[in-house]
Amino acid sequence: MNVKEELHKLSDKLDKFRRKLAAATERGDQAVMKQFNREIAATTKKITSLKNQQTRTLSKAGGDVRSLAFNRVLTKAEQADMGKLKKSVKGLVVVHPMTALGRSMGVTQVTGFAPKEF
Repeated sequence: MNVKEELHKLSDKLDKFRRKLAAATERGDQAVMKQFNREIAATTKKITSLKNQQTRTLSKAGGDVRSLAFNRVLTKAEQADMGKLKKSVKGLVVVHPMTALGRSMGVTQVTGFAPKEF
């Protein structure tokens, strides 16, 4: 299971625990409230850990892409025929600003990164 799916599952679990905690609070059931408080704390800790792992992975990927020797913004014509461009430029990595990698790198336009000028 990838990190994104696991984060989603844990978030769903956390919501379920919070709803059950609210119900236990209404009933005044102290034992169940303590149990769900522990569960919420553990799940929150796991979520924080996974988010940090995801951030580290994106930072590493962004660093790898930024280390390529050449980069420039792609024109609309190049974006329209991406297959042709990728075949003509070996090692080309295209970063879109709306992807997680693009947001973490701070890219504002579709940018191509390559080992040599293209």
